[in-house]
Amino acid sequence: MRIGVAGLNAAGKTEVVKFLERRSFYACSLSDIIREGLAQDGIEPTRENMIARGNELRENSGPGVLAERLGAQLLPDRNHVIDSIRHPAEVESLRRSADLLLLWIDARAEVRFARSQERGRLGDGTTFEEFQALQERELASTDPAAQQLLAVRDLADDVVDNSGDLQSLHTRLEEILSIKLFFRDRPTWDEYFISIARVVASRSNCIKRKVGALLVSDRRIISTGYNGTPRGARNCNEGGCPRCAGAAEAGTRLDECLCSHAEENAITQAAYHGVSVRGATVYTTFSPCLMCTKMIINSGIAEVVYDATFPLSDVSIALLQESGVKIRQ
Repeated sequence: MRIGVAGLNAAGKTEVVKFLERRSFYACSLSDIIREGLAQDGIEPTRENMIARGNELRENSGPGVLAERLGAQLLPDRNHVIDSIRHPAEVESLRRSADLLLLWIDARAEVRFARSQERGRLGDGTTFEEFQALQERELASTDPAAQQLLAVRDLADDVVDNSGDLQSLHTRLEEILSIKLFFRDRPTWDEYFISIARVVASRSNCIKRKVGALLVSDRRIISTGYNGTPRGARNCNEGGCPRCAGAAEAGTRLDECLCSHAEENAITQAAYHGVSVRGATVYTTFSPCLMCTKMIINSGIAEVVYDATFPLSDVSIALLQESGVKIRQ
C-alpha cells in the first residue's frame, strides 16, 4: 500500500504520517531528496532553500524527478506513506509505479497559522499576512517547475479536514483506511503461481530460453523445476549443451540437446523426493513440449496452466485435451 500525503503548510501532514507509521507504514518524503542535495552542498535546509532547490531540480530534470528518485528506493513488500508531494507530475509518477491513495490534508487558515507559530519553524512567517503570502507562492504558478499545490489537490482521492483536534483526525483516518485500503485487490491464485514460476525460470542455466515450472496441489507448491543440463553435468551456460553452444536454429539439432525441460525437472524432482503429483496442477511459463506433455499425462497431473505459447505446441495441446488434462493460458 502507498499513501501520499499533501496539503497546505501546517495543515497537519506530519500528524498523518505519524498515525500511519504507528500502523506499520514506512515513512518517506520527497523533501528528503532535496535535503540530501542541500547537505552535500553545505546549504542550510530552510524553507526558502528547500523551495528553491526543489524548483531547480524540477526545471533541470523534469517536474516528476523527486518522485522518480524516491520511487526507485521503495521496496514492494512494504507499506509506505509518502510526504511532501507538491506537483501533479509527482503524483503521476508515483501512480505509474504502483497504486497510490492520495490524501489532501486541509485546515482553516487561522488554525494553520496558529499551529505554525506554535511549532516555530524558520521561514513560516511571523504575521498572518506573511504566512498567507508564502502560501500563495506554493498554490499555483505559471512556472511548470514550481510547486503546484492546487493541481495536486485536484488529484486527491480524499480530502481530510484537520481543523479540529487530534482525536477527530485519527477517527477520520481510521475511516478512510477501513474503507479504501483493506479491500484492495490482490493477485489471483493463477497470477500468484505464474509469477513464482517466472522467478523459478530465473535460475535456469540454459542459454536458449529460460523456463520455469511448479507443481501445485491444494494451493501448495510441491515441486519446482527449471530447464538446464542434468544434475552433475556442466551447465548449459558454461558450454555443457552442444546444441545451445552451437547456436542452433529453432527446431533443429534437437538430438544434441542435453538440457532437461522445466516441467520434466519439476516432475522428476517430485519423484526424487517421493512426492506424489497425481491430481496436481503444473504452472509453467511456456506451454509444454510433446515430451513433457507425455510425462504430464502419464504422471497423473490433472491441469496445465501456462503463460506464453511454446512455438511447437499444437500437437501437445491437442494431446492434453484428448487425454482429459485441463489446459489454460
